[in-house]
Amino acid sequence: MRDLFDLGDRLLLVASDRISAYDVVFDDPIPGKGMLLTQMSLAWFELLRDVRENHLLTADVSEFPAPFCDHEELAGRSMLVRKARRVDAECIVRGYLAGSGWRDYQESGRICGLSLPQGLRESERLPKPLFTPSTKAESGHDRNIDHAELEGLVGKETAAALERASIEIYQRAADYARERGILLADTKFEFGYVEGRLILIDEALSPDSSRFWPAEDYAVGRAQQSFDKQFLRDWLDASGWDHSPPPPRLPAAIVQRTQERYVEALRRLFPRVLASLPAAVAP
Repeated sequence: MRDLFDLGDRLLLVASDRISAYDVVFDDPIPGKGMLLTQMSLAWFELLRDVRENHLLTADVSEFPAPFCDHEELAGRSMLVRKARRVDAECIVRGYLAGSGWRDYQESGRICGLSLPQGLRESERLPKPLFTPSTKAESGHDRNIDHAELEGLVGKETAAALERASIEIYQRAADYARERGILLADTKFEFGYVEGRLILIDEALSPDSSRFWPAEDYAVGRAQQSFDKQFLRDWLDASGWDHSPPPPRLPAAIVQRTQERYVEALRRLFPRVLASLPAAVAP
């Protein structure tokens, strides 16, 4: 979760250690989560800048405008970015059949209006990455939409540009991750316009927006372990909580194991970045 400060033509994004599940924010933070996710996004922005321009200006606190430049506690968990005219659609790319895509396929054989071959199994790699957009709801849940509805929301030209950019980024990121023992099952991007250019905004390819699977444990026909908060969701489901506030307190062991998943994702993808972080963040 992040706090956003509007600085006119720029925004300051500050990632906290708070965690949410089922649209409920928990009282127990995940130590270092904000820094881990920010550093992962920064690493992806650098790696993918030749694929698509992004909104990052700087993550160096000393270069932030006053009074933020005097707050060292922002170091590692914040970024100063250009303000863009946000495209109001979530750009989801799926490389594997999982999550809501798997549920939709079971019901109709389709995902967001796209027909898939019969007989696919849970977690199976798709014949090619699918662009499956959704609405960007200000409250409540996003809703999966087909390409025609996306065109109605953002225009035909922008819809085509979103699909092209999303697939290009996904393919580069998935190839990079696969070489490091991680399968990028699916991910979500946000885009905006700056001076007529479509750029990548928000955060990028973190465990909060992506489904990362350890390649060594991958097997078709079942749900996969993942480097994200799915572990927390599974524990919550088993606890009997009804997904309504107030949330339960998180046991120390659940907090620790959730943190370990974020740390392991960063270790595999960007080990040098992880090595630069304080021991309290990456024990």
